[in-house]
Amino acid sequence: MNILEIKNLSLFFGAYQALYDVNLTLEKGVMHALAGESGCGKTLTAMSVMRLIPKAANITSGEILFHGENLLGYKESKMQELRGNKIALIPQDPMTSLNPLYTVGNQLVEAIKAHSSVTERQALRKAREVMDMVRIPEIDKKLDFYPHEFSGGMKQRIIIAMALACNAELIIADEPTTALDVTIQKQIMDLINEIKEDFGTTILLISHDLALVSNYADYISVMYAGHIVEQAASKDFFKNPIHPYSIALLNSLPSKNPALKLKTIEGAPPSIQEKIFGCKFHPRCEFFQQGICDTKEPELIEKKLRHFSACLIK
Repeated sequence: MNILEIKNLSLFFGAYQALYDVNLTLEKGVMHALAGESGCGKTLTAMSVMRLIPKAANITSGEILFHGENLLGYKESKMQELRGNKIALIPQDPMTSLNPLYTVGNQLVEAIKAHSSVTERQALRKAREVMDMVRIPEIDKKLDFYPHEFSGGMKQRIIIAMALACNAELIIADEPTTALDVTIQKQIMDLINEIKEDFGTTILLISHDLALVSNYADYISVMYAGHIVEQAASKDFFKNPIHPYSIALLNSLPSKNPALKLKTIEGAPPSIQEKIFGCKFHPRCEFFQQGICDTKEPELIEKKLRHFSACLIK
């Protein structure tokens, strides 16, 4: 069953297009990674689902279907009911979501009361339950802590606890381990994966870390310059990538063979002000063919069973 479907989503900042006919389908209970370099449109796509895009942004076409209902047609009051309750966000920096003036216990209780008809005592009991689920020790003591008294990893656990407390069906994890060291990264990703397995929660993981994605994601969509350029089951993608951009990204990962040098992708993703004819990746592509790649914009088509790619020559 599909819980979320993004269909032909296009978004502009004034005269400049940032998202191009983005199509993305999330099945219930899976972790779907949206990967690519910074500036490719990953977070903008996710924030479009939450309807939290900048005021200067304008969605010109497309649909965002949550359980078959188009969120783009919702009034703001209805979106506020949905955010945190059915769709939750784990941000890159949890400090942006935790108020430094209130204890984490107070913030958890208020979040629970905002999305369900419970008493203060019932909300506090639920706060203890979810803090235990995310394995925060000494719960009664930590309820009275302020955000600055927690480490980065513990603050991220508090944000995850809020999502659990409100029974979110879809969690958008936007680079949830960026500011954490490697050991804590694994703990947080293991926790998110357990939530998916134990509660059937759907996870949209935004990441530029393909090594991390390979260990956790069920499906992957690769973005470049506002386009989805490849989509596949994670195992198939990492075994046999098709699009030149995907191949270049994987070739840039550290190898277990110390004799092999890292390959870099020359250049950088284009800004939305740059006008590039044909495939947006062709100025950086090692497979570039003049007269083909710089004349026609490729469409995302099925190259193998459930493996889609947008490339004219591969």
